[in-house]
Amino acid sequence: MSDEPQPQQHGQGWAPREPRAADAPQRGTGSGTGGKRVRTGWRRFVPTWRMVLGGFLVGALLLVGGFFLGYSLVHIPSANALALKQANLYLYADGSVLARDGEVNRESVSLDRISKEAQHAVLAAEDRDFYTESAVDPQAMLRAAWNTATGKGKQSGSTITQQYVKNYYLRQEQTVTRKVKEFFIAIKLDREQSKDEILEGYLNTSYFGRNAYGIQAAAQAYYGTDAQDLDAPRAAYLAALVNAPSQYDVISHPENRPAVESRWNYVLDGMVEKGWLSEAERTGLKFPQPKETTTSTGMSGQRGYIVRTVKDHLIQNEILAEEELDAGGHRITTTLHKDKQDAFVDAVNDNLMDRLDPENREVDTYVRAGGAAVDPRSGKVVAMYNGIDYVKQYTPNATRRDYQVGSIFKPFVLASAVENGSTTQDGQPITPNTVYDGTNKRPVQGWSGGHYNPANEDDRSYGHITVREATDKSVNAVYAQMAVDVGADKVQQTAIDLGLPSTTPELTPSPSIALGVATASALDMAEAYATLANHGKHGAYTMIEKITKDGQETVPLPERKTHQAVSREAADTTTAVLRGVVQNGTATAAQAAGRPAAGKTGTAEEDRAAWFAGYTPELATVVSVMGQDPVTAAQKELYGAMGLPRINGGGPPAEIWAQFTREALEGEPVSDFDLRLQSGAERTAPPTASTGTDPSASAPDDDASGTPGTDESPNRSPGQDEDGTEGGTQGRTDEGTTGDTTTGGGTTTGGDITGVTDGGTTGDRDSGGPDGTNGADGPGADTGRGGQGGLTGFIQQSTRRQ
Repeated sequence: MSDEPQPQQHGQGWAPREPRAADAPQRGTGSGTGGKRVRTGWRRFVPTWRMVLGGFLVGALLLVGGFFLGYSLVHIPSANALALKQANLYLYADGSVLARDGEVNRESVSLDRISKEAQHAVLAAEDRDFYTESAVDPQAMLRAAWNTATGKGKQSGSTITQQYVKNYYLRQEQTVTRKVKEFFIAIKLDREQSKDEILEGYLNTSYFGRNAYGIQAAAQAYYGTDAQDLDAPRAAYLAALVNAPSQYDVISHPENRPAVESRWNYVLDGMVEKGWLSEAERTGLKFPQPKETTTSTGMSGQRGYIVRTVKDHLIQNEILAEEELDAGGHRITTTLHKDKQDAFVDAVNDNLMDRLDPENREVDTYVRAGGAAVDPRSGKVVAMYNGIDYVKQYTPNATRRDYQVGSIFKPFVLASAVENGSTTQDGQPITPNTVYDGTNKRPVQGWSGGHYNPANEDDRSYGHITVREATDKSVNAVYAQMAVDVGADKVQQTAIDLGLPSTTPELTPSPSIALGVATASALDMAEAYATLANHGKHGAYTMIEKITKDGQETVPLPERKTHQAVSREAADTTTAVLRGVVQNGTATAAQAAGRPAAGKTGTAEEDRAAWFAGYTPELATVVSVMGQDPVTAAQKELYGAMGLPRINGGGPPAEIWAQFTREALEGEPVSDFDLRLQSGAERTAPPTASTGTDPSASAPDDDASGTPGTDESPNRSPGQDEDGTEGGTQGRTDEGTTGDTTTGGGTTTGGDITGVTDGGTTGDRDSGGPDGTNGADGPGADTGRGGQGGLTGFIQQSTRRQ
């Protein structure tokens, strides 16, 4: 303890000791405290007014300095990647939505494309004094930052300007740093942009749920309408969603409906309070139920195929680069008609898909279909069929180029013959009435590229047969010879002039070109047939009506140029002959369209594909049915599909064509073809038929029986030697017409004319199975075994004969 005497206690208090004289020098003005009173006890911890004032001044200086320092250091950054991402919107020709494509479902629109009701509803929900207040609300921002920092949960309270800054320039994390940046950027932005610009940006970047970013995407997602058409009730619901997008979706969370309706009423009341909605209008408004959500990827059904095809079209034609499409923001109006698109799907389902039984017939699992329809006058693609569902079968069947087109190529040979004024080997002009030798496996004459003797369907031989009849019955021997007479290179060029790409696989100048060894797409063939329908005038097809960027900038489209690909006489003469195929030949099923029509059936090698290509004056359409293994993607034969002996061009393809054409043109006036024919092309009586050789049982003509048959099927192109390696074609009938065959006369000196019947068909096998056996498709002829077909069989036989 201290030796100093301790102060004495008196009662409950204490008495200070009296100052002593000795203490006086210590309180003087010399050393020590300089005369200041020393604060003792608890007073030492209480700041003086001077300290308070000084601290306040220092704090104010620091705050002001910090503000100016932050204002100078924080710059308005570039927009974040997410804010710039948009979907590309694909529309039908009438403006209705077809599909959206992109990582982010957003379509940015200008403020004038957002209804006033929608603008006011969002302001009522989020920032009612937006147009009159400053860019920031410091009190609300500090409160939000403090609550976030202290772990009390995410807090908002920001103005619309601050929310826009967060959406467009910053990330969504809830941190003090982000809030500070948001504060300074909002102040600067308010000085650089107008309120309208900020509101427009906010409406285009806010998230509304259902993967919808921006008011336009939200309007489509919840109500299937555009933002410019939103009324007060629907706008108020979308505005309410901004507060809690997922939880306020009353379809996904019906249990939250009371809270949602409360928020909806809050928005409407705010609109009334600000004078944006009258009391009378407010009274009686009912909650607008949004449409059901869907689990669709947005690319299901035909949509994914169309988007993929249109994107390829834009890139290949250098209308838009792939990078531009990936950036999004394009509004792409296609030439497709929704009613025609739906009609195509219905026709395929009714005549093909609904008749399959994949559980009991494995071959039915192989069936694929494709097709395309083009307006001959404008070149616009009005409808396409690509497959049952893009998310199940990814390959677009309307544009694939890997199946032989078969006999639907033959009209190009005839058009080329008329266009080039070609003659037979003995100098006779080639017209629809020119008589050719239809003998089965007759070697073509005048071809220096090797031995080639294509078989007719079921090895049937025909005597004197006109080009018109040979087209009706798809006689391979006639058309292979005609290709040589015209010049295979000229046939190739005519096909290109009509619309086939020069890069079409297997489009080579050899006799087999006539039988369809080329693997063009349905869309390619539709363009070429549209040229025939348009009297020989060709213009490349188009899929695009117009393109806008961000709702404003118009993307220029290339000017469509047309030219006379072949003379009108060449095109119209071909049309006249193809009308006979529909009226009397292998395509009688096409008559169900109820309009004047021209067309041709075809079948690929080994029944791997069946085709019908036809047109009216208003519409050219090509339909294909293909066989493909769903696991390996290998091409497969279609024998037995649908429970039929075989699939042929005059069956499901022609039936699909007829139903689609009838429905697609419903309500349009019926018009006939206006044809200007080649001299000598007028229809004449066929030559007198004599008997020919038919190794299989004879059967009635299919046209008489009404049973559709099939077309011929090509194989590979012939080579240059005769050692069994050269390519060739495989014969089949167009519609399986068997007819009464009779023996024919001898060949003329030119090798072109032989006496034949006009009853049988040529070309594709009519019936058969996976082993490649053939039979007739006519009544009672299913068991007949036809020729081997294909060049392999032909060459082997030829080699043995040599």
